[in-house]
Amino acid sequence: MCYTLLLSTTSIEDLSAQSNELVRFSRELPSIADVKKLEHPNRWYVGSKSGCSCTFRHLHSIELGFGEPVDWYPEESEEIEATLQLIGIIRRLIESGESVDCVDAWEHQNMHPIAKATLEVDLCKVSDQEFRFFENHHFEFKNAI
Repeated sequence: MCYTLLLSTTSIEDLSAQSNELVRFSRELPSIADVKKLEHPNRWYVGSKSGCSCTFRHLHSIELGFGEPVDWYPEESEEIEATLQLIGIIRRLIESGESVDCVDAWEHQNMHPIAKATLEVDLCKVSDQEFRFFENHHFEFKNAI
Protein backbone atom coordinates (compact mmCIF):
# COMPACT_ATOMS: atom_id res chain seq x y z
CA MET A 1 0.00 0.00 0.00
CA CYS A 2 1.43 3.28 -1.08
CA TYR A 3 0.67 6.83 -2.15
CA THR A 4 1.44 7.82 -5.72
CA LEU A 5 1.73 11.51 -6.50
CA LEU A 6 1.57 12.51 -10.17
CA LEU A 7 2.10 16.09 -11.37
CA SER A 8 1.65 17.73 -14.75
CA THR A 9 2.54 21.21 -15.92
CA THR A 10 2.83 23.39 -18.98
CA SER A 11 6.40 24.20 -17.92
CA ILE A 12 9.21 22.62 -19.93
CA GLU A 13 11.55 22.99 -16.94
CA ASP A 14 13.43 19.83 -15.98
CA LEU A 15 11.98 19.34 -12.51
CA SER A 16 14.38 16.47 -11.83
CA ALA A 17 17.02 19.20 -11.30
CA GLN A 18 15.01 20.14 -8.17
CA SER A 19 15.27 16.60 -6.76
CA ASN A 20 16.85 16.08 -3.36
CA GLU A 21 16.59 13.66 -0.44
CA LEU A 22 13.00 14.67 0.38
CA VAL A 23 11.45 15.37 -3.06
CA ARG A 24 12.27 13.41 -6.21
CA PHE A 25 10.94 14.06 -9.70
CA SER A 26 10.95 11.35 -12.37
CA ARG A 27 9.57 11.23 -15.91
CA GLU A 28 8.86 7.51 -15.37
CA LEU A 29 5.18 7.36 -14.55
CA PRO A 30 3.56 4.34 -12.95
CA SER A 31 0.92 2.62 -15.05
CA ILE A 32 -2.13 3.57 -13.05
CA ALA A 33 -5.46 4.85 -14.32
CA ASP A 34 -5.04 8.23 -12.58
CA VAL A 35 -2.46 9.29 -15.20
CA LYS A 36 -5.48 10.00 -17.42
CA LYS A 37 -6.60 12.79 -15.05
CA LEU A 38 -3.45 14.86 -15.69
CA GLU A 39 -4.22 17.84 -17.90
CA HIS A 40 -0.83 19.14 -19.02
CA PRO A 41 1.85 17.78 -21.38
CA ASN A 42 4.86 17.64 -19.04
CA ARG A 43 4.21 14.86 -16.55
CA TRP A 44 6.14 13.81 -13.48
CA TYR A 45 6.07 11.14 -10.81
CA VAL A 46 6.87 12.82 -7.49
CA GLY A 47 8.60 10.54 -5.04
CA SER A 48 9.69 11.24 -1.52
CA LYS A 49 12.32 10.08 0.92
CA SER A 50 10.52 6.73 1.18
CA GLY A 51 10.93 6.12 -2.57
CA CYS A 52 7.18 6.22 -3.17
CA SER A 53 5.10 9.34 -2.46
CA CYS A 54 4.26 8.44 1.15
CA THR A 55 6.52 10.92 2.91
CA PHE A 56 4.40 14.01 2.17
CA ARG A 57 1.50 15.39 4.20
CA HIS A 58 -1.62 13.35 3.30
CA LEU A 59 -5.11 12.98 4.72
CA HIS A 60 -7.58 10.26 3.85
CA SER A 61 -10.50 12.69 3.81
CA ILE A 62 -10.92 16.35 2.88
CA GLU A 63 -13.24 16.95 5.86
CA LEU A 64 -10.50 18.71 7.86
CA GLY A 65 -9.46 20.73 4.83
CA PHE A 66 -6.13 22.46 4.56
CA GLY A 67 -4.43 23.31 7.82
CA GLU A 68 -1.12 23.80 9.51
CA PRO A 69 0.30 20.91 11.54
CA VAL A 70 -1.30 20.54 14.98
CA ASP A 71 -0.17 18.80 18.16
CA TRP A 72 -3.15 16.43 18.31
CA TYR A 73 -2.35 14.99 14.87
CA PRO A 74 1.36 14.13 14.88
CA GLU A 75 3.22 14.47 11.58
CA GLU A 76 6.86 13.74 10.92
CA SER A 77 9.06 16.79 10.42
CA GLU A 78 10.38 15.33 7.14
CA GLU A 79 6.82 14.98 5.78
CA ILE A 80 6.18 18.63 6.60
CA GLU A 81 9.47 19.77 5.06
CA ALA A 82 8.99 17.66 1.91
CA THR A 83 5.50 19.08 1.43
CA LEU A 84 6.79 22.63 1.95
CA GLN A 85 9.45 22.06 -0.70
CA LEU A 86 6.99 20.59 -3.20
CA ILE A 87 4.30 23.25 -2.77
CA GLY A 88 7.07 25.86 -3.05
CA ILE A 89 8.00 24.48 -6.48
CA ILE A 90 4.34 24.37 -7.52
CA ARG A 91 3.80 27.94 -6.29
CA ARG A 92 6.86 29.15 -8.23
CA LEU A 93 5.58 27.52 -11.42
CA ILE A 94 2.10 29.02 -10.98
CA GLU A 95 3.49 32.49 -10.21
CA SER A 96 5.60 32.35 -13.37
CA GLY A 97 2.44 31.80 -15.44
CA GLU A 98 2.55 28.02 -15.86
CA SER A 99 -0.36 25.65 -15.24
CA VAL A 100 0.00 22.80 -12.75
CA ASP A 101 -2.20 19.98 -11.58
CA CYS A 102 -1.57 16.77 -9.68
CA VAL A 103 -3.23 13.57 -8.54
CA ASP A 104 -2.74 11.98 -5.13
CA ALA A 105 -3.58 8.29 -5.56
CA TRP A 106 -3.68 5.62 -2.87
CA GLU A 107 -2.68 2.26 -4.27
CA HIS A 108 -4.00 -0.73 -2.37
CA GLN A 109 -2.75 -4.01 -3.73
CA ASN A 110 -3.80 -4.01 -7.41
CA MET A 111 -6.65 -1.52 -7.05
CA HIS A 112 -5.96 1.74 -8.85
CA PRO A 113 -8.84 4.15 -8.27
CA ILE A 114 -9.44 7.18 -10.44
CA ALA A 115 -9.32 10.36 -8.36
CA LYS A 116 -12.81 10.84 -6.99
CA ALA A 117 -12.92 14.64 -7.02
CA THR A 118 -11.13 17.65 -8.44
CA LEU A 119 -10.14 20.39 -6.01
CA GLU A 120 -9.24 23.86 -7.20
CA VAL A 121 -6.48 25.14 -4.92
CA ASP A 122 -6.13 28.93 -4.85
CA LEU A 123 -2.58 29.51 -3.65
CA CYS A 124 -3.56 33.05 -2.63
CA LYS A 125 -5.86 31.50 -0.01
CA VAL A 126 -3.85 28.41 1.01
CA SER A 127 -0.42 28.99 2.55
CA ASP A 128 2.47 26.62 2.05
CA GLN A 129 2.25 25.64 5.75
CA GLU A 130 -1.45 24.75 5.39
CA PHE A 131 -1.14 22.70 2.21
CA ARG A 132 -1.56 18.93 2.31
CA PHE A 133 -2.70 16.27 -0.12
CA PHE A 134 -6.01 14.40 0.08
CA GLU A 135 -6.11 10.77 -0.92
CA ASN A 136 -7.57 10.00 -4.35
CA HIS A 137 -8.07 13.63 -5.35
CA HIS A 138 -7.09 15.64 -8.39
CA PHE A 139 -5.69 19.12 -7.59
CA GLU A 140 -5.81 22.10 -9.96
CA PHE A 141 -3.57 24.93 -8.75
CA LYS A 142 -4.51 28.56 -9.32
CA ASN A 143 -3.17 31.91 -8.17
CA ALA A 144 -6.32 34.06 -8.26
CA ILE A 145 -5.55 37.50 -6.93
